Amino acid sequence: MGKSSVPTLSRYIGVLILDLQSLPKMIERRYHIIWLTYCIHLKFFEDARQATRSILDKGRVPIVVGGTGLYLRWFIYGKPDVPIASPEIASKVHLELAELQRKEEWDAAVQLVVKAGDPKAQLLPVNDWYRLRRSLEIIKSSGSPPSAFRVPYDSFRKQDDFSVIDGSQSSEANTTEETNMSDLDYEFMCFFLSVQRLDLYKSLDYRCEEMLLGRDGILSEAQWLLNLGLLPNSNSATRGIGYRQAMEYLLSCRKLNGQSSVGEFYKFLSEFQKVSRNFAKRQLTWFRNEKIYDWLDASKPLETVLNFIVDSYQNRSRRLVVPESLRMPRDISNHREANLIKSYRTRNRHFLKREDCSHILDWIGETQSGIQRLENPREANYERV
Repeated sequence: MGKSSVPTLSRYIGVLILDLQSLPKMIERRYHIIWLTYCIHLKFFEDARQATRSILDKGRVPIVVGGTGLYLRWFIYGKPDVPIASPEIASKVHLELAELQRKEEWDAAVQLVVKAGDPKAQLLPVNDWYRLRRSLEIIKSSGSPPSAFRVPYDSFRKQDDFSVIDGSQSSEANTTEETNMSDLDYEFMCFFLSVQRLDLYKSLDYRCEEMLLGRDGILSEAQWLLNLGLLPNSNSATRGIGYRQAMEYLLSCRKLNGQSSVGEFYKFLSEFQKVSRNFAKRQLTWFRNEKIYDWLDASKPLETVLNFIVDSYQNRSRRLVVPESLRMPRDISNHREANLIKSYRTRNRHFLKREDCSHILDWIGETQSGIQRLENPREANYERV
């Protein structure tokens, strides 16, 4: 798919507006995609909304694809009124917490933020340094903790909560939901495409293996981040699934002067695969609780899925009903499937024996024993020999 002629968000990581002209002809050129995956810039909301208005002004329909649940929630309901820290404050907060993070003194860092004015910092997941820093930035920028600021989504969620009685929606609930939708800036049609959990887990495991095979693999990129002086879990890039684990693995290799056992490599790969599956599980949980989405079975033929989405838009005056053949259950109701998921074990395709990872261990020995600062991750490529 090529970029469209409308204003793009391509200057931000992973944010593109793509023209659908190369997709099946059933989707006309008046449709465009805004691809929000991995958007990390604080101006994302304003730029995404501006791009949306530009597309609508041209008489076309924006199709928003991808993105983490949080960014999609911002896009639909509005961005929280939380202040953006100035570069000076962000730098000061970083310096204040960097030494504690280096020493892995999480509890001490939490108490520092609690004393600064955010008692809810104690509720953060252990080692969530990004959110801890963000809390301290907000306090230093405004004098108030994050909880003091309005979050637009919460008002819609509270209205939905009032409309649900004993866990079942009444006719009043449907009316309230329609009222909520009318309060939004745009008329949204939201779909969540997924596959059966076991198939999803298998594809994620294979994807993790593939990210270690190529010339520009994730270990090369992790080395580049380390050589820039960054630590794992210190910013958006180093918190990424796989990047954090790869950086931690390479740091452990550096402590041993560029040495890694076969067992340590497979331990890293297993952890990489596990956190990827856990992240997917959290995404499923997130979208399961977002009532605005209709779930579709992405294992069905692409043309069938796209036909349904386009037809739903063209007939949006009618109540949307997902046919049984396309519906993806939000919950696992089949005991057999639940047991299979519980007993799931990874079966690698590429990394099975000692010799399968020998080229990576050789690369580690060559590059991690004598560290040089690199300007480009491609300078640290390894490849199978």
